[in-house]
Amino acid sequence: MMRAYKFLMRPTVGRTVALGAMLRDHCGLYNGALQERRDAYRHVSKTSIKYGQQSAQLKEIRAFDPERHGRWSFSSQQATLRRLDKAFQAFF
Repeated sequence: MMRAYKFLMRPTVGRTVALGAMLRDHCGLYNGALQERRDAYRHVSKTSIKYGQQSAQLKEIRAFDPERHGRWSFSSQQATLRRLDKAFQAFF
């Protein structure tokens, strides 16, 4: 017999603000990576960009912008890039 549990989040006001900031930064990362893939595909060479290439750039992005992208966990940002890669694989 399998059981399922639902846990409700009841964040404090400070955590709600932090979660909103995290969501904005991850959306910015996702949209930036999406734009990079679209630009590469529209280029004359029709270059494709993979998850590995964008994940390698993530270290530089975090070092360049420590106030936004440097404060969140590296693995959560990699998960965001994996979601984008999965969406691209499903599309093509």
